[in-house]
Amino acid sequence: MPHSSSLVALARWLAGEFENRSQAAAQPVWFVHLRLWHRPLPFLIQEHLGLFAEQANVLYLDQPYRQRVLLLEESNNQLTAQYLAFKQPTQICGAGADPARLQSLTLEDLDWLPGCVLQINQQENRFVAQPEPDTKCFFEYDGKSRQVILGFEVSQERFLSYDRGVDPDTGQGLWGALMGPYEFQRQQDFSSDWGNKT
Repeated sequence: MPHSSSLVALARWLAGEFENRSQAAAQPVWFVHLRLWHRPLPFLIQEHLGLFAEQANVLYLDQPYRQRVLLLEESNNQLTAQYLAFKQPTQICGAGADPARLQSLTLEDLDWLPGCVLQINQQENRFVAQPEPDTKCFFEYDGKSRQVILGFEVSQERFLSYDRGVDPDTGQGLWGALMGPYEFQRQQDFSSDWGNKT
């Protein structure tokens, strides 16, 4: 099934390596210098495009974290991103910098995350992704249930992350984009990794 021009543009703009170097230099108290990878998966998931996402503190690039998959879908002209978690994140750790590790990945390695879905709207020269109304996103980490509020904006050269962890009982922000979005600039373009999938 052919993908729409909007979905193709979204997939291509998301695919890349990003850093927030300028933001971290200007506001080091609030923003850690991060590197973020979005690698196209080497296979489709139920005919949908998927991206492997991972990030790392630039000072500790050998310790990447927040491994996840973004599954891009389109239904009735509505774009969405469904998040999936890894059953064994350590097995895929480092695949942002070393995409060969993704070759052995299968759907059985992933868990669907109910409630972790973003509605994506195309605006002038960008896509804006926000949580679906009345949903909450939870995932397991270190044996505990964690809540995260997801969101992003992406344009051809920039990716803004609004992701932030919150206390599920109080709603208090714990980590992430507490003082505004992380502002990433594209360092490398991985859109050619989609091959003939887009």
